[in-house]
Amino acid sequence: MRLSRAVLTAAVVSLTAAGLPASAAAAPATPERSVTDVVPAPVSAKAEPRDGFRLTPRTVIAAGRGAGQVAGYLRGLLRPATGYPLPVVPHAAGLPSISLKLGHDPRIGTEGYELKVARDGVTLNANTPDGLFEGVQSLRQLLPSAIEAKRVQHRTWTVAGGTILDYPRFAERSAMLDVARHFFTPDQVKRYIDQIVQYKVNTLHLHLADDQGWRIEIKSWPKLATVGGRTAVGGDPGGYYTQAQYRDLVAYAASRHITVIPEIDMPGHTNAAQSTYAELNCDGKAVPPRTDIEVGYSSLCISSPITYRFVEDVVRELAALTPGEYLHIGGDEAHSTPPADYLAFERKVQPIVAKYGKKVTGWHEIAKSVPPVSAVPQYWGFGGADPDVAAAAARGNKILMSPANHAYLDMKYNPQTPLGQDWAALIEVKDGYDWDPATLVDGVGEDRIAGVEAPLWTETIRTSDDIEYMAFPRLPGIAEIGWSPRSTHNWDAYRARLAKQAPRWVAQGIGFYRSPQVDWK
Repeated sequence: MRLSRAVLTAAVVSLTAAGLPASAAAAPATPERSVTDVVPAPVSAKAEPRDGFRLTPRTVIAAGRGAGQVAGYLRGLLRPATGYPLPVVPHAAGLPSISLKLGHDPRIGTEGYELKVARDGVTLNANTPDGLFEGVQSLRQLLPSAIEAKRVQHRTWTVAGGTILDYPRFAERSAMLDVARHFFTPDQVKRYIDQIVQYKVNTLHLHLADDQGWRIEIKSWPKLATVGGRTAVGGDPGGYYTQAQYRDLVAYAASRHITVIPEIDMPGHTNAAQSTYAELNCDGKAVPPRTDIEVGYSSLCISSPITYRFVEDVVRELAALTPGEYLHIGGDEAHSTPPADYLAFERKVQPIVAKYGKKVTGWHEIAKSVPPVSAVPQYWGFGGADPDVAAAAARGNKILMSPANHAYLDMKYNPQTPLGQDWAALIEVKDGYDWDPATLVDGVGEDRIAGVEAPLWTETIRTSDDIEYMAFPRLPGIAEIGWSPRSTHNWDAYRARLAKQAPRWVAQGIGFYRSPQVDWK
C-alpha cells in the first residue's frame, strides 16, 4: 500500500523523537553477500563492497508510477525479519530509500532490470512490473540470509553495494508440479510458487489429470472431480481444486508474476476420467480405477463423438478459468492409441483449443501432428536426434526444453535417495546443471527455444517436504540455464554461488538435499 505525505511526515517526526535523525546518512557495513553471488547469474555485475546500503527504521520504499504492486511485495519480504515499517510512498522525501521505477531502457527488454546499490540508497529500474519483480529477487539475495526469517532478527541489514544489469536468455523459465499422482492443497502449491519465484521462474505448469486422479472441477462433467479425484498413487487420499480455488491459485501466481499453464493429458493418461464416465470408453463400460504407476495403457475412444464433446467441455471451462495464453494438452506415452488415431485426435483437438482463445502446448509427441507454428512442443527426451521435433523447429515452432535425464526433479540423486525414480537417470546437482538447451536436440538451435522447464512428477512425492528435497538444490540450476547468458555457464563458479544459498533455504525452512558436490556454507 502507499502512505499519504501526512502519514509519512508523522512517521518521520516519530522516528526523530525516538532519537533517529531523519537526515542522517546510513552508515555502511560489511555485507554478507556480493552482487556477483546472485543466482541465476546476471548479465553483468560489478561489486562495490564499500557502497553497501543499510536498512534502518527510517528506510522507505519509493514506488514510481506502476511500481506499487511490486513495492508492496518487497515490503512484505523485508518487514518480518527487520521489523521496520518500510512504508511504500510515491517519493522518498529525503529519506533513505529503495526506489522502484519504470522506464524505457532498450537494453533490458520486458523482464530485465538495472539495480544500483549505493550508500545513500537503492535504485531498481525496469521497463515493466515483471522486470521490477525479477530485480527484487536479486535484491533480496544481496541482504543477509536472515532476511528470509519470519520473525524479527535483531541485527544489521546491509544491502551489498554495486550494480547489476540483467535480462533473461529465454522468455520461459518454468516449473511443473504433478498434482495428479498425488494431490497438493492450494496452500502447498502457493508455498512452492513462493520458493521458485526467487530464482526468476515465471511459469507454473500444473499437471491436473492423469490415470490416478482428476484434480480440477469441470461443472459440465461434475464427477470428474468428485469421483475421479478420490484416488491417488498407492491408494493415498486424493483431492481436487474447485473452480474458485483454481482461480485463487492463478491469481496468487499472478501476484508473483507467474503464469499458470494447466495440463489435461490426453488421449492417454486418462484412466481417472474413463473410470468415472463409462461413455468415454469405446465399449461403453467404465474401467476400474488405477493407483499404480504404470503408463501407456489408457486411451480415449478416438472414433467417438462423445470424446470430442468431453474434450471441448473441459477445454472451454479451463480456458475460461485461465488468463494465460496456453493450455497444455499432454499427448505423451499414448501407447494404446494407434498412430493414425493419435494424429486424428490431435487434428481435432488442437482447433478446439484455438476456438476458446488459447494456444497449444503439449509434450513433444504432438510435433508429429504438424501443429500450428504458435504451438510449443515440450521436449522430454534425452537429447540427440528427434526428426519430428527438428522438423517442427524448422517450420517455426519454438520448443520448450525439459530433458528427463537432466531436468526431471523426480529422478533420484543417487541410488540411496529415499524418494524418486531412476528410469531416466540419476541426476546429481552437476548433472542437472551441465547441459545447454541450444545444443541438446539436433536441429534445434538457440532461436528456436521457448525456454526450459523443471518437471516434478509425484509418484513418490507426498508432502511439501518431499517437494523441497527433490527440487532443491537442482531447480535453481535449471532456472539459471533459462535465465543467464550462455557465456556465464560454468559449474565451478555456479557451485560456489549455489553454496551460499544454503543459509537462505535454512531460514525459509526448505529441507534441501546437501549434495556432496557442493561445499555448503
